[in-house]
Amino acid sequence: MFVGKQRQSSSFPYDRKMAARKETAAATTAPATPSQNTLDSPVKQIQIEGLVVLKIIKHYQEEGQGSEVVQGVLLGLVVEDRLEITNCFPFPQHTEDDADFDEVQYQMEMMRSLRHVNIDHLHVGWYQSTYYGSFVSRALLDSQFSYQHAIEESVVLIYDPIKTAQGSLCLKAYRLTPKLMEICKEKDFSPEGLKKANIGFEHMFEEVPIVIKNSHLINVLMWELEEKSTVADKHELLNLSSSNHLEKSLQMLMDRVDDMSQDIVKYNTYSRNLSKQQQQKHQYQQRRLQENAQRQSRGELPLPEEDLSKMFKPPQPPPRMETLLIAGQINTYCQNVKEFTSQNLGKLFMAEALQGHNN
Repeated sequence: MFVGKQRQSSSFPYDRKMAARKETAAATTAPATPSQNTLDSPVKQIQIEGLVVLKIIKHYQEEGQGSEVVQGVLLGLVVEDRLEITNCFPFPQHTEDDADFDEVQYQMEMMRSLRHVNIDHLHVGWYQSTYYGSFVSRALLDSQFSYQHAIEESVVLIYDPIKTAQGSLCLKAYRLTPKLMEICKEKDFSPEGLKKANIGFEHMFEEVPIVIKNSHLINVLMWELEEKSTVADKHELLNLSSSNHLEKSLQMLMDRVDDMSQDIVKYNTYSRNLSKQQQQKHQYQQRRLQENAQRQSRGELPLPEEDLSKMFKPPQPPPRMETLLIAGQINTYCQNVKEFTSQNLGKLFMAEALQGHNN
């Protein structure tokens, strides 16, 4: 169950600008190698400026309310196999009544303004917040495919404010795998197409490691703030209560499992109908053969051939992409529950050891 409004792939300028690669001395001497569609991603690491992280957090705090999703544009450049995200700006919140608002024109004006003040203005992806890890959806898939199809190095940053509020920054970067890119280009989401491509939910998204970069002055400031923090604040990390995070994650996990079971019922119904139709088609062909044999024994002409494809139209197969997305979302929920429970169990075992030592 994904909550919150998502923008489709048309939310960024059509005349997108490619991320500029810095030319090095080695690059000028080495021959250019053609890009190949392999499992190797053109981006091996993502370097994010600390200012970008603060802007994303501030954007959610100002406009995000509970399950409301906030989104924005990432700007930067590509250096060899490292994507450097140096700036970003948000998508403004607007209602359906704002018919005059043009998102594409807004983004073009923003990038033009940034270029005038000599700030990186090249598109390298987009970001969005998530509600308890609920981000694997068709809208995100379509948007990232549009970005990645136009800008090969583009990524999507997923910011989880719920986990961040518990004291650990949760910011992850994802890209579509080459297999999924091919499926989306061909738009063949049938069971046969996905089986031929040999793609599962674990082969849909690939996570790219993130490194947050700060200047030396900011590192010194953070060190001073840590020194000034009180002991009571640090002890909050040892709180043994599980709050409602685990309960909410399990509830959303159960909702997704129910959706998966409904999709399985639909596919089983399709399989039964297809098998039943094949049997009817086979029985009809056998009857026609018997009738033609009888007519031939009587010296009569055989019956004219009929178009069986029109008489027995195969049932429409249900799209399997939604099932893959549901499976991917279930896997994300399971990973979140695993991380949360492992931390809590570690604290409980530590508390038990301390209690036994004191006794």
